Amino acid sequence: MKKVINVSLGGRNFTLNEDAYNRLRTYLDHFKAKLTVPEYQKGEVMEEIEGRIAELFYQEVGGDSNRVVTQEMVEKVASALGMPDGSAENGSTTGAAFTSDMPRRLYRDVDNKRVAGVCSGLALYFDVDVTLIRILMLVALICGSAGFWIYIILWIAVPQADTPAKKCEMRGIPPTAENMSRYARETYKK
Repeated sequence: MKKVINVSLGGRNFTLNEDAYNRLRTYLDHFKAKLTVPEYQKGEVMEEIEGRIAELFYQEVGGDSNRVVTQEMVEKVASALGMPDGSAENGSTTGAAFTSDMPRRLYRDVDNKRVAGVCSGLALYFDVDVTLIRILMLVALICGSAGFWIYIILWIAVPQADTPAKKCEMRGIPPTAENMSRYARETYKK
C-alpha cells in the first residue's frame, strides 16, 4: 500500500503516489536551479513548465481522475522535457523524445512586430519571409479597404504569443524545457 498525494499543476488536479511526488519535486527543484533567467522571472517560467507537465500528465491519465500518476510517468515526462540547458538531470544531453515536426499554431509574434505582430505571426505560420507578408498586406491595403479589414480582424482574432510555450508552438518546435527556456530568456530581456 502506497500513500497518495493530491497536487495541482497548471490549474489541474492530479493524484500522485508518494514516490512520484518526491521525484516530481526533485525534478522541479533541479529545473529551477538550472534556469538562467533573472530571479524575479523564475516564478513565471516555473508556472509555464508546470502547465506543460500538467498537459503531459493529462495525456497519460486520459482524463481519468481516479488514475494515479506513477513514478514511471514522472520519469517519462522529465526525460521528455529535459532541463533548461538541454541536458538531462544526470548531465547527459536529452535525446530524441520529440524529434518530429510539430504542427505550427497561428499566433501574433509580439517579438518581431511592427504594429501588432500579425504579419510576423503569419510569416512564421506559413514559413515564409516576413517581408513578403508585409508587402502583400501593404498591397492589399493600397488596393482597397479589404487589406485594412483583414488586418484588423486578424489583430482581434489571433492571440498573441506571450508565453514561451506559445512561442514554441508558433514556430512548430516542441515545448521542451530547453526551447521554453530559450524563449523565456528572449521574452524577459525586454
